[in-house]
Amino acid sequence: MEVSARNQIKGTVKELNADQVMAEVVLTLPGGAELVSVITAASAKRLNLAVGKEITIIIKSTDVMLASE
Repeated sequence: MEVSARNQIKGTVKELNADQVMAEVVLTLPGGAELVSVITAASAKRLNLAVGKEITIIIKSTDVMLASE
């Protein structure tokens, strides 16, 4: 998948806390830093997010989007 955002970081899902509407995703970055993203539960399901899954973190302006390959 190609996207225009240049700020892309590989990461791993460390924690996934979801209810029926929203999901909080705690991500581990290279070097051990953590980043938290809040997305819809529907997006987490569509991306098949799960603890241990490697993902691409896309940062655009003030938003953090996740992409799954």
